[in-house]
Amino acid sequence: MTTLNTEIFGLDVKNHELLKTAYDAYLANTRSSHAKTLKRGEVRGGGKKPWRQKGTGRARFGSTRNPIWRHGGVAFGRTGEENFSKKITKNSKRLAVRQALSLKNQANAVQVQELNTTGKTREVAKLLKDWDVANQNVLLVVKTKAPEVIQATDNLPNLKLVRATYLNVFDILNADAIIFTKSALAETENWLLEKEEA
Repeated sequence: MTTLNTEIFGLDVKNHELLKTAYDAYLANTRSSHAKTLKRGEVRGGGKKPWRQKGTGRARFGSTRNPIWRHGGVAFGRTGEENFSKKITKNSKRLAVRQALSLKNQANAVQVQELNTTGKTREVAKLLKDWDVANQNVLLVVKTKAPEVIQATDNLPNLKLVRATYLNVFDILNADAIIFTKSALAETENWLLEKEEA
């Protein structure tokens, strides 16, 4: 049985503020900014003054593209160039990942297993049954994404494959079970316990 490093899997997490920050940063950094509204200068039409300036009893208007008109332009709308990303320092991110792994380990949701597959989906499906995680959301952590591993796991709906150095708080907290290969566990330890920069 593999012993888990207490510096990664045995932290006492008393405050979840850093986890929340890292979780929000992950979602913000994956958010797209494709939505775009038309300003009054981009709406078609409106070249002709709707009615004369005086004498009608109505308010004066110069264009139907005015934002207060139906089908007019949008004032202060999305431009498609918004930046929603949030920055989090490298050391903070690694600490948050260690905290998330510690919480999962306390919930007995972390396993270390050997993954042997020739690229057949049924082989990995059988392994998941043997590991008692067949009906759970599984995060499978590997050192490298070998082609046969990708082929064997792509069609399993409740399994997500991730490289050890790409672990993140979002995937960890949303997984019911986390399976490390032995090589991935060593890679994770090297990454998360790398000497912190001043």
